[in-house]
Amino acid sequence: MSVLHDKWMEAAINQAYKAQEEKEVPIGCVIVHEDTIIGAGYNQRETEQQAAAHAEMSAIEQACKQLNSWRLENCTLYVTLEPCPMCAGAIVQARIPTVVYGAPDPKAGCAGTLMNLLEEDRFNHTAKVIHGVLEKECGGLLTAFFRQLREKKKKIKESSSIVE
Repeated sequence: MSVLHDKWMEAAINQAYKAQEEKEVPIGCVIVHEDTIIGAGYNQRETEQQAAAHAEMSAIEQACKQLNSWRLENCTLYVTLEPCPMCAGAIVQARIPTVVYGAPDPKAGCAGTLMNLLEEDRFNHTAKVIHGVLEKECGGLLTAFFRQLREKKKKIKESSSIVE
């Protein structure tokens, strides 16, 4: 993979760490235009209590404001987890030409795993998809997060059964 892709994916991973600090699922995203990050976001669904508070959605909103345009035609989106259907739809609508992601999402991935909305030629826009950039690092963040969550739930369950 390209060293440049690694650089920007590392920036997306840094966004994922922000989500993790807020006890959110650690997913991060950056949007790059002319070698500059113009949008960044991380998962905030629990914090904001909003179903659409995904990393990509926040980054797209920031990038549109930065460019003063809803068209992000000369940008590349980097995200640590494969986009879901909602985010893939927003990427198509924003006309982002290239999407780079780290880990695949076997439950909601719409950039090639379950389906590929980004390269669907029946839409009026398609995006090139590059997958697997820093996949181990991106996937490792998610694996560790969910492992800790399961352990926490197990301890709570065990302590509540002791009280009974």
